[in-house]
Amino acid sequence: MTRAAPEDPVALCRALVAEGRALHPAGDVPMVLATADAAGNPSARYVLLKEIDAGGGFVFYTNAHSRKGRELAARPRAALVLYWPALGQQLRVEGAVEEVDPRVADAYWATRPFGSRLGTLASDQSAPLESRAALEERAAALRHTLAGAGPPRPAHWTGFRLLPDAIELWKHRDDRLHERALYRREAGAT
Repeated sequence: MTRAAPEDPVALCRALVAEGRALHPAGDVPMVLATADAAGNPSARYVLLKEIDAGGGFVFYTNAHSRKGRELAARPRAALVLYWPALGQQLRVEGAVEEVDPRVADAYWATRPFGSRLGTLASDQSAPLESRAALEERAAALRHTLAGAGPPRPAHWTGFRLLPDAIELWKHRDDRLHERALYRREAGAT
């Protein structure tokens, strides 16, 4: 970088995410989550960053039975990439992944729209779909059964937090003279 890098990369990430969040009408922050299966085969997909928690963990929620959930169970490490073309900035994060406390997952579940919770219950994420009609029938049956009541969070739907070992902040500059700041956690540091 051309200037001194700040001491606290997580604070810098929070500021960048807040700036990026303002670019999305719903306030969601899409990020690429890369995982690997037990054999080391990689896969990547978009998920939503919900917060950078008080401990500096990057938190997202998903179905633990999904491909990404199974991969995180087999290899609890991942990488994240967030990119804001309008800001000319990218954030890469790598580290260990752990499940959030069930109370944290419950609290977030309660904030989700009813339709999102219903869809989670009706869908067997990452499994082959019998048909769109069958999925819609399951959703309709659940809607009738629940009659608008808030369904409890299923145990397989949870949150994960990535605890950074490495954070790279990248800023676009003309003529490919980009700025990069790479932070690595020292062995034994918390």
